[in-house]
Amino acid sequence: MAANVQYVARETASNLWRNRLMTVAAVLTVAVSLSLVGAAMLLKQGVAHATTQWQHGVNVDVFLKAGVPVAQEKVIDQDLLQLPYVHSCTYRSQAYDYNEAKHLLTPDESQSLSASTTPASLRCVLNDPGQAQAVAQQFSGRPGVASVTYPSQAVHNMQQVTRILQWVFLIVAVILLLSASVLILNTIRLAIFARRREVSVMKLVGATNWFIRVPFMFEGLLQGLSGAVIAALSVIGLHLVLNTLGDSRTSNVFTQMRMPIGEVLATSAVVVVIGLVVGTVGSAFAIRRFLET
Repeated sequence: MAANVQYVARETASNLWRNRLMTVAAVLTVAVSLSLVGAAMLLKQGVAHATTQWQHGVNVDVFLKAGVPVAQEKVIDQDLLQLPYVHSCTYRSQAYDYNEAKHLLTPDESQSLSASTTPASLRCVLNDPGQAQAVAQQFSGRPGVASVTYPSQAVHNMQQVTRILQWVFLIVAVILLLSASVLILNTIRLAIFARRREVSVMKLVGATNWFIRVPFMFEGLLQGLSGAVIAALSVIGLHLVLNTLGDSRTSNVFTQMRMPIGEVLATSAVVVVIGLVVGTVGSAFAIRRFLET
């Protein structure tokens, strides 16, 4: 027997309706499982974006000696910008640094300062905060440079936290994906087990294994697709919730985790593909034991 498209479509629709309770159970299993997988993937991407936002806020402060010629200041600025891991540098005058110091220091500490003795500075934002020490080593002791400072301990702590979070979300996504695959496979297997007599009858009348298998595979494909679409919509909904919690006027963690809609749609597409593959392959494996008897 050769399975044609009309037969496959008719049998698939008939079986899905006849076993609609098991179909709903399979679709919900796919939806819940893949929603968790998609959420873990989305949060991992959010952490990566928050890390990028944080990296662009890491400064290396190059304080210049008093009385440095303007030409020498420009040379130091150009040399900093030529470094591949320096994103940008902003010049701060002596008056600016003096006013900033008065706000940061206690009144007793700021009394010894004056605008003429406070050094001007170059505030450099790095592409990679891990290279802050390299900048400090290259420019410390250079003619015209009084000192170079950077938040070394904060950089180290944030890099460790970011690395741990990304690994945690990656491991959670993998575990959830494996769990989702097992749950979906067992749900489809139960649905096929309930129809094992139907399979036996088809074999008795001469139906080939593929003639029997194809409608079941299409059932799994449709169940996987339906559940995956629900999961993809859940991922997009989670993205909208994170955007709502994040206020562009503030710098809280939800704002830093915001992602372009293109990346969210790409994650949703991956979730749909996983649902299609797991549903189709799961059906093929689930029915194999009944075709070998």
